Amino acid sequence: MRLKVILGLLLLLAPCSLQAREPLDKPNIIFIMADDLGYGDLGCYGQEKIQTPVLDQMARSGIQFRNFYAGCTVCASSRSVLMTGQHMGHTWVRGNAGGDPSVQTLRTSDVTVAERLKAAGYATALCGKWGLGDAVERNTGLPNDQGFDFFYGYLNQVHAHNYYPEFLWRNKEKEQLRNVVQGSGRAYAGFEGGWATKRVDYSHDLVVEEAVKFIERSKDAPFFLYLALTIPHANNEGTRGTGDGQEVPDYGIYKDKPWKKQDKGQAAMITRMDSDIGRLNALLKKLGIAENTVVMFTSDNGHHNEGGHNPDTFDPNGPLRGMKRDLYEGGIRVPLIAHWPGVAPSGIISDHIGYFGDLMSTACDLAGVDTPSNVDSVSIAPILKGHAKKQTEHTYLYWEFYEQGSKQAVREGNWKAIRMPMFTGPIELYDLSKDLGEARNIADTHPDVVKRMAAYMKQAHVPNQNWAPRGGVRQNQPIPGDGKPRF
Repeated sequence: MRLKVILGLLLLLAPCSLQAREPLDKPNIIFIMADDLGYGDLGCYGQEKIQTPVLDQMARSGIQFRNFYAGCTVCASSRSVLMTGQHMGHTWVRGNAGGDPSVQTLRTSDVTVAERLKAAGYATALCGKWGLGDAVERNTGLPNDQGFDFFYGYLNQVHAHNYYPEFLWRNKEKEQLRNVVQGSGRAYAGFEGGWATKRVDYSHDLVVEEAVKFIERSKDAPFFLYLALTIPHANNEGTRGTGDGQEVPDYGIYKDKPWKKQDKGQAAMITRMDSDIGRLNALLKKLGIAENTVVMFTSDNGHHNEGGHNPDTFDPNGPLRGMKRDLYEGGIRVPLIAHWPGVAPSGIISDHIGYFGDLMSTACDLAGVDTPSNVDSVSIAPILKGHAKKQTEHTYLYWEFYEQGSKQAVREGNWKAIRMPMFTGPIELYDLSKDLGEARNIADTHPDVVKRMAAYMKQAHVPNQNWAPRGGVRQNQPIPGDGKPRF
């Protein structure tokens, strides 16, 4: 009898993967970011052809944000805003650098979310695409030098176009893969991209596997995982070389659809990503840490029209105007789903207006560590914890972009202003509560609002010698969206 009692006590005390662990004072944070995924590319945001059952369920059982924005409308600058908590008028990396990768790198003085969480005792990892510092001489922006204990993936954005590369980075060392790559014959951003003539190792799968391993080895203490996926970004060099930049091992459930192969690839990539997120959720539950872990999912900017696929097939921007490289809503408004079982309220649609820069304050708030003083960031922890009435609001959000002759945008409440080119162009004004598709420019009838928005634009912009307008303003701007909400 005594032996049975002892064995019973041991079983009660032993850790069990089927039971939740004791809550941590500091929750684990997983931030998952897709690449070039549109506001309307998920089922829970109105998508009808591409299946995303995992993310749809996370939205139903968590918080779905309707008014959340990327840091910018292209990759590098959006990630710079995310990591530093500073908007586009303040953050250091303000665009895709093109021929000069030395300016597309964070400085030693830049403080990242990972650095603050590391100071709070978190294990930190980046799996996927970085884009804020390359392996070049005197570079200060490598992930391991910016707060990440572990890094696996791509440093260079052009390298990240290729889903079957010859190598990936493991911390600061190259890890050779079994793929054979045909170079494109020209370098951009310091890297000659290409496409695989022998496909063996699919980078997305490798990145997800490393994320799984990091979670498994970090489960007993607070951790921060930044999972920066490359799906569904196109391999632009592959498009030029083969006509198909939507690289995926198979088309899965879409193989028999009457679509062209690039559209099948686009859909298959997104569904594959969704399935892998489900794998991570199952792992958290198995390890007993799901209720200690907040998972957030978003995209780095609006949808793309690259890779040879036809965006009209899937209506990826839903009711919005524009796409990647636009500061209209379709270029910067992105999904955000927050899932935190037992803590975050279930089935909530939030109309809070937030953006990438808010990760800094949110993470610091959750970790109990001070937020840097020079950020443009508001913590959304009150919403995540079910206290939306205590949520602080931004006075305004700000963006600037240097391609296509340059442009600026501001959102204040329901007002949205866009100026092309920066500083000198006429300001367009939209009331998003009545005109989500940005079809009716009402600047002429609201001169007082236009004046205030111009003042915000002037206030927000701090000059940066590395970034200057390029090209000319497009003559044919994107047509307005239909403005009809999809959910």
